[in-house]
Amino acid sequence: MEWMIYGANGYTGRLMVEEALRRGLRPVLAGRSREAIEPMAAQYGLPARVFGLDKPAAVEMGLRGIDLVLHCAGPFSKTALPMVRACLAVGAHYLDITGEIDVFAACHGLDAEAQQRGIVVLPGAGFDVVPTDCLAAILKLELPTAESLVLAFDAPGGPSPGTAKTAVEGLGKGGRARINGAMTNVPLAWKTRSFDKNGEARLAMTIPWGDVYTANISTGIPNIEVYMCVPPSTVAQLRRIRGLGPLLGFAPIQAFLKSQVGRKVRGPSEEKRKDAETWIWGEATDAAGRQVSAILKTPNGYTLTVLAALGIVAKLMAAQRPIGGFYTPSRFMGADYVLRLPGVKRVSGK
Repeated sequence: MEWMIYGANGYTGRLMVEEALRRGLRPVLAGRSREAIEPMAAQYGLPARVFGLDKPAAVEMGLRGIDLVLHCAGPFSKTALPMVRACLAVGAHYLDITGEIDVFAACHGLDAEAQQRGIVVLPGAGFDVVPTDCLAAILKLELPTAESLVLAFDAPGGPSPGTAKTAVEGLGKGGRARINGAMTNVPLAWKTRSFDKNGEARLAMTIPWGDVYTANISTGIPNIEVYMCVPPSTVAQLRRIRGLGPLLGFAPIQAFLKSQVGRKVRGPSEEKRKDAETWIWGEATDAAGRQVSAILKTPNGYTLTVLAALGIVAKLMAAQRPIGGFYTPSRFMGADYVLRLPGVKRVSGK
């Protein structure tokens, strides 16, 4: 099977390439920058393709002969649909590492076409949202009557440039939660609560994480909130700027904020990734007040993204004829997939 990493020259793309080579895999390296992609491909002795995503015919030409794309070039709000539509056109399976709710919804909307063409469409194949999606599915198995779900994580180490720019885009959209089955807009830092980490209370706030969309598909649970651990100052700052609303999405402001990200954010070093253990909490509750909970410890989110995504690549490469359609990670790989990844362990619950 011929497969491609698009956005191979980005922060996470490079990590993907290095791990793929350690596993004896030889992906095609692709992206829009000839100056970045061709020297990188030459360095690793891999084939290269250069194309942007603004012209459908050019994308389809760039994917000619490719059976699977691992798409790592964000922001996915702009890049996912051109790539997934081209994948459907040429017959290539599509994976990405997004955590953006609107991208999940758009890809889900292509489910019927993906089924018809026998193509797997699986966004969120990395830290967004493999561990949280699998944990949601595990809790649903343990409490089939669950009607509400809380997920939370503490992910130290700092963001990559792409993740930081995605967060900037989200400022203009506010928060979101799943309430009685419906995707619902809520204010930034809508709710706060604390989670226990080795006896220390860690403050967390609600965020518009991808599981607000995907966990409902994976579990059917109608009420879902996702939290991220942050300093109290972050909560206060976000609540202060709530009133700015749509102004935060205004193009010049977005451009300025993203330029700051480009200047200041480089992504965590290898040393930081090794030391930055991630904690993930999950709680499911039913109408009678019964509750199940669990805590996972995982490697740093970028390390886990590489491990999770390449594991899904391996399954697709081994599959003879996978059933096409839109998938969440747990629906394609099984609820226990996260527990099979190196360095992941469940430290509470069953």
